[in-house]
Amino acid sequence: MIGPASPLAGASSAGELSPERRALREAAEGFEAIMVRKLLASARSAHQSEDTPLTGGGLGQFQQMRDEQFADIAANSGALGFARSIEEQLAKFVDGKADG
Repeated sequence: MIGPASPLAGASSAGELSPERRALREAAEGFEAIMVRKLLASARSAHQSEDTPLTGGGLGQFQQMRDEQFADIAANSGALGFARSIEEQLAKFVDGKADG
């Protein structure tokens, strides 16, 4: 979850958000994390070398865990801005300000 210093926090802190808006923010961050994981996995698969004792299953598992951690950090920090864009677009519907 993001804190008040996060770029996604904007004018209101996470504590001041409605439950619907907080759920939207968490979903947007989760979606950004999934996108970053997929990007990293795709980039890594493009450069796969054959398995050797130094590049076998253990290294693959470590790389996957590292990619997941990086994706979560990137999404929670707002570094890439995907979550912020998603939240801004969908907030219109949550806040009841969608153009009909």
